[in-house]
Amino acid sequence: MRWQSVWTCVALIVGIRPLGVPTVFALSAVVEVEETITTCAAPNNGAGPFWCYGAPLMVRFGGRVFASIMETGTEVPPLCNTRWRVFERPDSGRWRCVQRADAYREREPCPLAVLRSGSLFLSVNPLVKPSETNSGLCDPHLLRFDLARTGDAAGEIVRPVFAAGARFTEHSYRGFGVDGRRGELLPMNIDSATGRYYWSLCNHAGQWSARGTIAFPIRACYPQVALRDRAAHVLAIGDIVEPVKEWREYKFAKTQRTWDYVFRRLFYTWTPEIGAAEFAAPVELDTVDATAGHITNLDLWLGPEGAAHVLYLKTNIASALLRDRFFPGQPIVTSLEYAVLRQGQVAERRTLLRGGEGLDSPVPAYGRFHATRGDRLYIVYACRSDGRQGGRSAEMRIMPVEADSPDPPSIAIDFKEPFQPFFTATERGGSTPSPILDILGGGRNGSIRYGRVRIQE
Repeated sequence: MRWQSVWTCVALIVGIRPLGVPTVFALSAVVEVEETITTCAAPNNGAGPFWCYGAPLMVRFGGRVFASIMETGTEVPPLCNTRWRVFERPDSGRWRCVQRADAYREREPCPLAVLRSGSLFLSVNPLVKPSETNSGLCDPHLLRFDLARTGDAAGEIVRPVFAAGARFTEHSYRGFGVDGRRGELLPMNIDSATGRYYWSLCNHAGQWSARGTIAFPIRACYPQVALRDRAAHVLAIGDIVEPVKEWREYKFAKTQRTWDYVFRRLFYTWTPEIGAAEFAAPVELDTVDATAGHITNLDLWLGPEGAAHVLYLKTNIASALLRDRFFPGQPIVTSLEYAVLRQGQVAERRTLLRGGEGLDSPVPAYGRFHATRGDRLYIVYACRSDGRQGGRSAEMRIMPVEADSPDPPSIAIDFKEPFQPFFTATERGGSTPSPILDILGGGRNGSIRYGRVRIQE
């Protein structure tokens, strides 16, 4: 156990403080566990163990943590050459694999969610007919496990009822959100031909009571899906081949790479009551289209009052290669961005951290929301700084969202090996707000690692 320095800050706690009177509180982050769960060999199929970064891969249920971790079939040709595994760890015990697929028929990681009733759900997308390329039509469905006996019985097959007309393949770009308290499920899969998302709602009675589609202005992928009291919210990033012919041709001439997808336009949509009201026309929250930049959608959190909190990374120019040719003299800068939407409209925007060329501050690299009891919201993020000898150093930090300043105060989380990218036990996956922060991420030589941090306020 490694104690962090205690940081004291002045935060504006809206709703529980007299107007103009700040509340002073102390914050510490204690690393209780840092360990390796297992390993995963590179599948070389265009995905990887953390490829579905918008959907949850880890959940907490009381004193137990569950993680969905893919395994590569070493003798199985891509694309669908992996299988899912479910690992379990009690807080006072060790990790063990409690369930695994019989065959290697998945391309992507399989999202995981939990309901407070004691059911664990795994979103799977197995290939229907293996072939020489192991690609083609897939069979998206859920597997339900009873948490009272996770290792004793195979998962019960639960089939979402999607709208007619979809063609689901190994490139599923799945989204999966649940309302753990109400016991409702919202899986989403992309149609490979149109790029349209198909969603289906399972209500608290276990009935697939509503279904529909979402059409973004361009193909959008890696969605974060959040469901709370029937309000549903989706955050996704544009994912298309480089649309600017001159930029595309220049990159190919220099790199000879045929893969050239860009992620520049951030989209959001919502419905106040899924099944009763259609999803609104998607809103473009941000774009770096004009400067060949890059955006990563990081997280989506729903507050108790119904506001949607959004976190994302924004880089003005994606590479020095494009900068030097088309935007000479401009520094490359990455920022950690935060926004709040109410009733589908942006109510607040804030840049939390900016780093890059010409700046002394660390460069943000990844981030997630984490809520403790009482819905106090924090941002956990990874960042990097230039080392004295020309190298780079990485660390993880945590800050309260209430710290509204140009340079929000934060404290370090003292991991021996910082995580990036990483997953958390999020409310979107059914985990409840907790002072315990669970983190899942990668390490050296294909290792899949876990960290547990106790937040003390």
